[in-house]
Amino acid sequence: MSQQQQSAQNKPVERKQIEASEVEKHNKKGDLWIVIDSLIYDVSKFAALHPGGETVLCDPEVAGQDATEVFFGLHKHEILMKPQYKRLIIGQVSGEEEQIVPPPAGSPSKVPYAEPTWLTEKFHSPYFQDHHRHLQREIRKYVDERVREVAQRCEANGKRPDVDLIQEMGKNGLNAMRMGPGDHLKGRKLFADIKPEQFDYFCEMIITQELVRMGARGFGDGLQGGMVIGLPPVMKFGNAETQKEIIEPVLAGEKFICLAITEAFAGSDIVGGLKTFAKKSEDGSHYIVNGTKKWITNGVFADYFTTAVKTDEGFAVLCIPRSVGGVETKQIKTSYSTTAGTAYVMFDDCKVPAKYLLGEDGAGIPVILSNFNHERWVMCCSTIRSARAITAQCMMWSHQRKAFGKPIISQPVVRQTLASLISQCEAAQAWLENVTHQMNKMDYYEVATHLAGQIALLKSWSTRVSHDVADHAVNILGGRGLTKGGMGGFVEEFHRTYKFDAVLGGSEEILADLGVRQALRNYPVNEKL
Repeated sequence: MSQQQQSAQNKPVERKQIEASEVEKHNKKGDLWIVIDSLIYDVSKFAALHPGGETVLCDPEVAGQDATEVFFGLHKHEILMKPQYKRLIIGQVSGEEEQIVPPPAGSPSKVPYAEPTWLTEKFHSPYFQDHHRHLQREIRKYVDERVREVAQRCEANGKRPDVDLIQEMGKNGLNAMRMGPGDHLKGRKLFADIKPEQFDYFCEMIITQELVRMGARGFGDGLQGGMVIGLPPVMKFGNAETQKEIIEPVLAGEKFICLAITEAFAGSDIVGGLKTFAKKSEDGSHYIVNGTKKWITNGVFADYFTTAVKTDEGFAVLCIPRSVGGVETKQIKTSYSTTAGTAYVMFDDCKVPAKYLLGEDGAGIPVILSNFNHERWVMCCSTIRSARAITAQCMMWSHQRKAFGKPIISQPVVRQTLASLISQCEAAQAWLENVTHQMNKMDYYEVATHLAGQIALLKSWSTRVSHDVADHAVNILGGRGLTKGGMGGFVEEFHRTYKFDAVLGGSEEILADLGVRQALRNYPVNEKL
């Protein structure tokens, strides 16, 4: 949306002033007016098309009356923003003004605890600087105005994210920024005019957390989720020729990549369970790959597969182009929409040139593990922010929904539930920010040594937080929390999909154990009770 369009949208609209007594006269079928937030809607013709039936609009508490409270007990405000409903407005009740006005694009929410404290007025943070706040405002505007509609459409129809959107994100620098800080940003024009030397893990966290606010988990993975986990091994271990072929086209959205590790036989037990085998030719020019991979994010539409394989030397990682032949993918339908392109991948006598070997043959495990900490950290960013967004939905609904004549927020049990969810979200964000600060101060090897356990424990615990939030959110929203779309649509989607983060990148139990084992490595022998 241009500044001119936004200015026109925010400009107060002069409306015909109509007395409330006049509105009351239009209270029957065929001649039906209602008032929502001071605006008068002529729903005489629309009533027959109303999805909830004409009877709802003809109810004595609605027909010719101020139906604001009734409306917001049933619908989100965004419904009123649609052109087909705006056309029904014929005036405004004399002497009244609109109270429910959406904040300007990019603005933080005023709902208590809807934002992390660093985004909340009057709160301070030792981590976030002016450029972080500028980036947050700009990425929120971009997501709300450009990405959200695409996300909801793709969630509904199951199609992959629009390629033109991904290419647009490539041009404005967002795809490269999602790969984290590093040399790949040098000399590149970045989104919101962030300088490459300013970009740190807090910047990446901001981008990740703003993207998940659109409440579209499958789309989120489809929106280059494969790039975030599949491209780093190429960037770190690929030879110059392979890097030149793959990196820039993927960042530009011209080509797509995925990470192909898991199999039906191997999840967390990669070393013992992996069966995909790559046989090196006698002259060393290529590998013949046979095997299968399962639950591969973006595999349906990927051009490259960063693939863990067994070889005669042990383990290796090959970046296999689909174009070499012998690669077939099939869609796997999961709890979220097919927009993520989750795939079953088959390699059948796939002849892969040796130049696509990442690192050394026999030294594949370090390559496989090289991005796990970053991958898990990204998941922490996502799940913690998603949980907060759902908690905010519960807070808003508790104020709107009435039972026994009072908002349900008046019930102590609801307040206690919200208190627990808010506390967990605040604690998770604080831990995440501390870990992110350490990542900014440590090099790769220090992170692997000192933070791998912290990140593992944070991911394991944050998905337990998500479990609590999802469970209680459905209870608070009731039937709406189980219904796709409408008032509880985001809650239903979250409840259906939050377990992805509890499984992907290492299951909760495995990561909890990893966190403790990492600690035991440094246990002092002279410490006794």
